Amino acid sequence: MITLEQLEQYEPITIQCHDNPDGDAIASGFGLYTYFKEKGKDVRLIYSGRNRIKKANLTLMLSLLDIPITHVEPQEEPIEGLLITVDCQYGAGNVTKLPAEQVAIIDHHQVEITDVKMCRIEPTFGSCSTLVWKMFLEAGYRVTNMRLGTALYYGLYTDTSQLTEIFNPNDMDMRDQIIHDGEQIRHLKQTNLSLEEMEIAGLALLRSIYNADYHYAVIKTKPCDPNLLGLISDFLIQVAEINSCIVYNEQEDGYKLSVRSCSKEAHANDIAAYVTEGIGSGGGHIDKAGGFINRKLYEKQYTTLHTQAFMGNRMAEFFDNNQTIYAADGDLNTSDMREYCRKSVSFGYIDPLDIFPLGTPTTIRSMAGDLKLLIDGEHYIMIGMRGEVYLRCKEQFLNQNNMVRKRFKLPAALEYNPVIRNDNDGSMRGLIAYAKSCVSIGDIRVYAKKLKKTVKIFPANDEEHVLFGKPGDYLCVRKDNPQDVYVVEKEQFTLFYRRAGRRMQNEV
Repeated sequence: MITLEQLEQYEPITIQCHDNPDGDAIASGFGLYTYFKEKGKDVRLIYSGRNRIKKANLTLMLSLLDIPITHVEPQEEPIEGLLITVDCQYGAGNVTKLPAEQVAIIDHHQVEITDVKMCRIEPTFGSCSTLVWKMFLEAGYRVTNMRLGTALYYGLYTDTSQLTEIFNPNDMDMRDQIIHDGEQIRHLKQTNLSLEEMEIAGLALLRSIYNADYHYAVIKTKPCDPNLLGLISDFLIQVAEINSCIVYNEQEDGYKLSVRSCSKEAHANDIAAYVTEGIGSGGGHIDKAGGFINRKLYEKQYTTLHTQAFMGNRMAEFFDNNQTIYAADGDLNTSDMREYCRKSVSFGYIDPLDIFPLGTPTTIRSMAGDLKLLIDGEHYIMIGMRGEVYLRCKEQFLNQNNMVRKRFKLPAALEYNPVIRNDNDGSMRGLIAYAKSCVSIGDIRVYAKKLKKTVKIFPANDEEHVLFGKPGDYLCVRKDNPQDVYVVEKEQFTLFYRRAGRRMQNEV
């Protein structure tokens, strides 16, 4: 995984956006250009292809933020020094392949090119602007330039349908922390769509596919700005008969989709993750989400299936294969489950009062998303061995665990270290630094079975934070408390539980 310090060894440096660059490509390219320029490097920012930048919002972006990007024609002579392709991958179909002495890739799409050694690709990031900002932090470089901060913010804004389809915590961190000019962002927002794109939206709405059984709609649009997908899906979800929808279009390297839902049982982020599983990535919030499907992966698995049929089929499968459980009902049938005992395992725990005062509204951020917590003195924050974060009331915690009071250590580095933010002043603290160890105790027995379909659990004490299980995970219910229903990932179940007593029935 490359760093900016490694790339600094080269000179001159050429940064290439993909052909027909969008706001995120321009912003992330400008970010790298600014960084290397401040390091005293000979650097330039370019794009190629048949078309020049003409979209109103992009020409305004270049003018407002004084971004020095130039168009170049294909050439036979190798580019001297280092060529960095940003928001794209050297040799992929959406970027003109310019010969170069050395090549590096910085991108946030699915891995498509594997023969370039110097690369940094993060497919779960919502924008390449976020990846560039993350690399800045790793290099100890703080964004204090308002032009640069505004560009990066707008790059994230445009690639996540106006910030509504963010699901990676790194995107959330940049959204919350990056400096930007709000007036310039508002100006860019007002020039974001053209009359042609509004015509695209109108035609797309007339061609929607509707499923009356599950009340969902699917729409394919012509190629357009990602923001337009979000606007269409926002309009569509307001139709009385529609509870969820997917709006998508075809791009050079795949399919961009926007998902909306107003159904408690079918969250938009779950739909996005399900539709893109194995061929892309998707996620977001419970009502607004998005995703991307890699063209090569799709065509490899679905050689003859039209994309509209695929989207409709996946939506139908999502509803067919989902089970919803309301734990408060306490009526889960355990006759087809086996009995297990929980092993003595170590967890991390944190008293939020060690971080912020009583009554502080906070947001806990991890790879699973954001979790709101008003510090009330009645809950502990729990951290699992893979950095997963959840809440436990103190009374329940003390009945099930022994406090060890030594520092909690994770076995390996995490993709993202969970943090807690004070929502009053925006200050943030890393959770791991406050974590102490505890060990589970007692003869805790559960009924469990391996899932064959997706399950969604609304916990008895907090129906706002839904638990989600996928095939292969284990559905568990406490033997002594039928309202305590939860899911354990398949990789973790054998670590935390052992068989107890005789087998009850076969797993289903």
